[in-house]
Amino acid sequence: MHKVQKAPSFDWDDLRVLLAVAREGSTNSAGRALKVDPSTIHRRMSGLERAFGARLVERHPAGYRLTAVGRDVLPYAEQVETAVQAFELRLDDAQRHAHGVVRVTCPEPLVYLIRQSGLLERFHALHPGVTVQFVMSDQYLDLAKGEADIALRSGNVDDEALVGRKIADSVWAVYASRDYIARAGRPERVEDLMQHPLVGFDESMTQHRVARWLQRVAPDARVVARNTSVLGLLYAVKSGVGVGPLPTALGDRDDQLVRVLGPLAELSRIWRALAHPDARHVPRVAAFFDFVCTETETLQAILA
Repeated sequence: MHKVQKAPSFDWDDLRVLLAVAREGSTNSAGRALKVDPSTIHRRMSGLERAFGARLVERHPAGYRLTAVGRDVLPYAEQVETAVQAFELRLDDAQRHAHGVVRVTCPEPLVYLIRQSGLLERFHALHPGVTVQFVMSDQYLDLAKGEADIALRSGNVDDEALVGRKIADSVWAVYASRDYIARAGRPERVEDLMQHPLVGFDESMTQHRVARWLQRVAPDARVVARNTSVLGLLYAVKSGVGVGPLPTALGDRDDQLVRVLGPLAELSRIWRALAHPDARHVPRVAAFFDFVCTETETLQAILA
């Protein structure tokens, strides 16, 4: 069998050296132009010639000049230079314009956990001109209408036009306070929820998967507290009035609570960073969206 030969490999710095030698006519002048010493010029030229398998420059009394192969590849190196310069200008433009306020909507408890994680400090170190403003809500704000720029959201995406990236898993379980368990016992099976007072969402959250799940598994159970937010669920369960589902990211962190059932596969979903296509590439929005997508390890620890 014949081995497949790999294409020559190089990096942009090697091509810069070739261009500098071609333009300056000597390694000393090329080194001054690139602000490196002549030995670096020789080393990189040698590496580039090994990659091509041919001499690209040759020594003459007056300095260096391109060989026939060097003259052949020079226009391609110039095209790469032009493309890199255009990219650097675009990057500089994006960084200079990445300023202003980016509005991020997410549930209220998430804001505290994000602030404690150091994520915002790392983002501001990279983008000091961008201010992150949280719009805290368990309701899904309309990104198409500009109610927020980015959403950190778990569950299904109803608007297929939104651009999304997975950032973590959303895991839920059923919790009770230690006081409640000491007083009333604990459910051992999902079916046992019918015998316990429950904490759930109010009528404004009837489409939330937790509300639908409780209605299905315990339709006749006594609901003793209804809430408009996940944070409300947390405080109600902690108060000891009943048992209720909570994200494990909140329930497992609270030493007053005990996980009595779960994790529940029926309630597990994906956390996503979402943006509307019209806003996705606005520099300040893109800066935070792209950064969040590099922080999945931090967000997984926060959210799951």
